[in-house]
Amino acid sequence: MKSFASQSDLKPKKISFPRLSRSCWAFTAEGDPNTGVIVGDDSVMVIDAQATPLMAREVIRRIRRVTSKPVRHVVLSHYHAVRVLGASAYKAGEIIASQRTLGLIRERGKQDMASEIGRFPRLFRGAGSIPGLTWPTMVFKDEMSVMLGKLEVRILHLGPGHTGGDTVVWVPSEKVLFSGDLVEYEAGIYTGDAHLEEWPNTLEKLRALKPRALVPGRGPALKTPGASDKAIRYTQNFVRGLYASAKRGVAARKSLKQVFEATKRRLDPVYGAYPIYEHCMPFDVSRAYDEARGIKHPRIWTAKRDREMWKSIA
Repeated sequence: MKSFASQSDLKPKKISFPRLSRSCWAFTAEGDPNTGVIVGDDSVMVIDAQATPLMAREVIRRIRRVTSKPVRHVVLSHYHAVRVLGASAYKAGEIIASQRTLGLIRERGKQDMASEIGRFPRLFRGAGSIPGLTWPTMVFKDEMSVMLGKLEVRILHLGPGHTGGDTVVWVPSEKVLFSGDLVEYEAGIYTGDAHLEEWPNTLEKLRALKPRALVPGRGPALKTPGASDKAIRYTQNFVRGLYASAKRGVAARKSLKQVFEATKRRLDPVYGAYPIYEHCMPFDVSRAYDEARGIKHPRIWTAKRDREMWKSIA
C-alpha cells in the first residue's frame, strides 16, 4: 500500500507573494494552501489563515514587507483545519465566516482537525502552537461588505461546492477575486466534503463576476481575465468528470474500489501530475460515491475513517 495521504510529502515549497492590484496580494506555495491579503486605507484583511500560528507568521512577514497597517479582519473561506487554525497569530479584531461554515465547525471541527493533522503533517508545522478550534466572531448569511477605509470588500456565500459554507472575497473596484477552494488550479482538487452536483453551478456565479485576477485555494495566482476563467473551468471540469464517473459506477453496481480505479483512469491523464492529486483522489472518489448513492450531506471524516478508507481502496 502506498504511503497514507501526504505523510511522506516533506519537501518544503517555494513561497511567492505577487501583487495583483493596488490593494491585493497572494501568498502561494506550489500547490500548498494559499492566503489572500488585502491592504486597505487603514487596515489589512487576510483571507484564509494557514494551518498553524507558526505557519501564519510566514504570511505576516510578507505583509510587513508591504505595509505596517494592522490586520483587523481574517476571513475563513470554509472550515477546513488547514485554512483556519492559524488565525490567532494575526490578532485580528474580527474573524468572519458564513453561517453555514459556523454550523460545520460546530458539527465537525474537532474531528476535522484531528483528521487533517494526521493526513498532512508538513502542513501543520508547529501544531503545538494551535490554541484550539478557530471560532468566527462575525457571521453572515449570503453577503456582507467591509470597508477598509474607502475600499469596499464584499464577502459572499454564492452556494455550496468545496463545502456547504464556502465564502469568496471580492474587491469590486479592482476586480480581484479570492475564491478559497471553490477554485483550485494546477493542483489536486480536494472534494472530500463537497457538494458535487451543485459545485459547477456555484462556479458559474464566480465566472459571472468576470474577475480580472483570481487567487485560488491552491495553485498559482491568476493575473489576467483569461487565466482566471481557465482556472474556473479547470475545477469545473474535474468536478463534473469525478461525479459523472461515480454515477456511472453506482448505476452499474460497482464497488467503491472499482469506481476509484475507473475514475483514476479517466482523470489521471489530465490531472495526475499535479501536487497532492494522489493524496486527494481516494477522499474525492469516496465522497463522489456517497453522493451518487444519495448521501447529500457529506459524512464526517475522522482519523479512523481516513485510514480505513485508504486501506480499502488506495
